[in-house]
Amino acid sequence: MFTGIVEELGTVESIESRSAGARLVIQCRTVLADATEGSSIAVNGVCLTALALTPDSFAADLAPETLSRTNLGALSDGTRVNLERPVTPATRLSGHIVQGHIDTTGEVIELRELGDGNWWLKLLVPESLNRYIVHKGSIAIDGISLTVAALDPGPLVGVTIIPHTYTHTTLSQARPGTRLNVEVDVLAKHVEKLLTGTGAPRSSPL
Repeated sequence: MFTGIVEELGTVESIESRSAGARLVIQCRTVLADATEGSSIAVNGVCLTALALTPDSFAADLAPETLSRTNLGALSDGTRVNLERPVTPATRLSGHIVQGHIDTTGEVIELRELGDGNWWLKLLVPESLNRYIVHKGSIAIDGISLTVAALDPGPLVGVTIIPHTYTHTTLSQARPGTRLNVEVDVLAKHVEKLLTGTGAPRSSPL
């Protein structure tokens, strides 16, 4: 489990396509401080298993499902990525409960400067997720815990990006058309299943 508070910006060293999936290698340091082979690390909000650890890098295998549901397949050498280690029992939950299980990607419609280093991000997400997104609720975008400030038909999700978040995450690289990973609040899914006996459909692995 994660909190959506990005600890470090890593750099993609390589991404190698394989017959089924791909292998990603990321250069970083902070999130490796207490990592061991098999540790979980969130990359742009995607929970991955750290392999082939070195003092300044780790590798992770990407399954076909991961490539089809997230933006990791679009990464290239030199791309910056958001990194976060899992929470511990003593960790402050500064963001919200983030599983690292991406629902879909959303398209950046607008990234507009508001002044004093603040930005307004508008993201188009699939209509099927609309029922899990509420005004002032939590949403994870590329692994960043954010608060829904506006929700318009589409649905178009609007969030305010404070200066620290803009400069310390990959959102500063976003442009209209960029696809960002989206994870909605898992608690909303549990409530829906309890009330209706159904849950959000998940596509089967390829």
